[in-house]
Amino acid sequence: MSAPRRPGLLTDLGAVVLALVLVGIAGMLGKWQYDAWQAHRDAEARDLTGVAPVAMTSLMGNDDPFPAADLGRPVEVSGDWLAGGFWAADRDLDGTSGYWAVNPLQIDDAAVLVVRGWAPQPDPALLEASGEADVTGWLQPPEGSMLVNDDPLDDVFPEIRVSDAMQRVDVDLYSAYVVSQEPGAGLRPAELAALPDPSRFTGIRNLLYAVEWWIFGAFAAFIWWRWRRDATQPEIAPLEAGVTPAASSEAAPDRVSPPPG
Repeated sequence: MSAPRRPGLLTDLGAVVLALVLVGIAGMLGKWQYDAWQAHRDAEARDLTGVAPVAMTSLMGNDDPFPAADLGRPVEVSGDWLAGGFWAADRDLDGTSGYWAVNPLQIDDAAVLVVRGWAPQPDPALLEASGEADVTGWLQPPEGSMLVNDDPLDDVFPEIRVSDAMQRVDVDLYSAYVVSQEPGAGLRPAELAALPDPSRFTGIRNLLYAVEWWIFGAFAAFIWWRWRRDATQPEIAPLEAGVTPAASSEAAPDRVSPPPG
């Protein structure tokens, strides 16, 4: 067995440079696809809470489903307060559990539920609202985790559900509610309940491309390592013709001289 082989210096350096280039390109392309995936998710989960308000009636009608793309968008609504307000329980504000004051606001032939503000305890006086109103607030979808209302006869509901509120008003309701930016008298501003979340499949193609590029980079590094290992393996000296390994490993016996005479 002879000493390990060594590739030439230029060959060795060339292989290293090629491997680094391939790994670097694969890494950058993978990062580019990963950033594209994240950008798609950020775009879907964009925060609309700071954009200019628009009329809610320009986004949806009273018979339309909730426009998911406008979740959290500021809207303007104008109308008259209706009777039938209620409290929504278990609403946090600065870490303190309390209640939302919710009142229906009639817009033409329908009404939209408006969260007028937060209070630590239900107070009938704070729930009163009458007359005309111009409200600017954030658009939110109706809730529906099927929490049970322990006492259907009181003014405290576990959620803001259109089906529950329809029993308290005589007009159709929009499939949405609005969290008012300006709280009513005696109330504190309510915190938003929902902002958009991206789907788990948003931009999934870009994420898969990123993984493919990173696997390619890892494969290029493996190929270089395998070539380097094979290139430095010791050379096995060829055996002479007609000599077996066992015979070559044994020492030849000394020749015995014939006896004199």
